[in-house]
Amino acid sequence: MSRKEDNIKDEDKKVKDQVENAMEEAINEVDQAGDDTEAEDTASDNELSEEERMKEDLQKEKDKFLRLFAEFENYKRRTSKERLELFKTANQEVMTAMLPVMDDFDRAMNEINKSGDENLLKGVELIHNKLRETLKAKGLERMDVEQGSDFDSEIHEAITQIPAPSEDLKGKIVDVVEPGYKLGERIIRYPKVVTGK
Repeated sequence: MSRKEDNIKDEDKKVKDQVENAMEEAINEVDQAGDDTEAEDTASDNELSEEERMKEDLQKEKDKFLRLFAEFENYKRRTSKERLELFKTANQEVMTAMLPVMDDFDRAMNEINKSGDENLLKGVELIHNKLRETLKAKGLERMDVEQGSDFDSEIHEAITQIPAPSEDLKGKIVDVVEPGYKLGERIIRYPKVVTGK
């Protein structure tokens, strides 16, 4: 179990303890207020103001309890969302470590295509496809970036700029040096691109 999961469990336990303590205090104060009002049944002005004060105190404690309960519900919602995110990206380190292997496979495929050896190409292609599909089943997705696409600094990493080979490539992607990958919705490697100026 990771440190983050341990921290979430510890925080969850602390908040639960706080809610239970607040609930016990509120119940005790309600009981005490009820006992006090039963003991004071005489109808003088002082007793009425005492009863009103007790009702106000009771209302404050109820309000305090409701706020604490709402805070606890928000905390539960937030931690469950964090847990889901943690489970979705738990294998991020493994996937990041596999990216250079995918890059090497892509380079090998390009070189084998140039050699023209059909049997070798088929064998390496089978392994390459199997690895790619296995990683895709675990949530890894290659980002589609092509020459001529608009450059977006939020999702692309520009490693250099070169004079644009044509007017329509100015400010656009001229070449993709290294593909980018997403794990679920999170980008784990930004595509490295060359832009035209």
